[in-house]
Amino acid sequence: MRETLSKNVNILNLIMKKIISIFVVILVFSLSLLSQDNSKVKWYTFEQAVELAKENPKKLFIDVYTDWCGWCKRMDQTTFQHPVIAKYLNENFYPIKFNAESTKPIEFSGKTFINEGAGKQRSSHQLAIALLQGKMSYPSVAYMNEDLQLLTAVPGYYPPENMEPILKFFGEDSYKKIPFDEYRKNFVSQIK
Repeated sequence: MRETLSKNVNILNLIMKKIISIFVVILVFSLSLLSQDNSKVKWYTFEQAVELAKENPKKLFIDVYTDWCGWCKRMDQTTFQHPVIAKYLNENFYPIKFNAESTKPIEFSGKTFINEGAGKQRSSHQLAIALLQGKMSYPSVAYMNEDLQLLTAVPGYYPPENMEPILKFFGEDSYKKIPFDEYRKNFVSQIK
């Protein structure tokens, strides 16, 4: 009986060691995936980001683009693929991809935003018009604070080294203290 009990305890110990080993492998794999995720921008829809910001306040970074915009595609391939930019966006903002010609109605701040020209070529969504303050230029990035209030929209293509100071200017709340030109003079880039 003792022998059987001893064998069962040994078998149980072996099983526990295997389970612990499997758990450690899964944990290490999960952690490596998490660290890899930060090298790519985690994009949200406008609605997702607004809900997340209500639970855990962060600024919104809204990439306003169109499907036909060549510079928008270039910014996707260069700027948003850069690990320094991706990491900073993921940590400090809820990054949003918003197609300015979307036909999907969006509820925000007690109002329904639509694309009145849906079905027509190159008609702009009301939310895109509001975010870009009527200056329909692509690509453009709209910045909103933690209270979901529009700070500004910055039009144009920016390579990573030019996007970084703008991101940090808003991400660090420097826009509340000094003009961008002054901030830019003392900016130290993390991009090599």
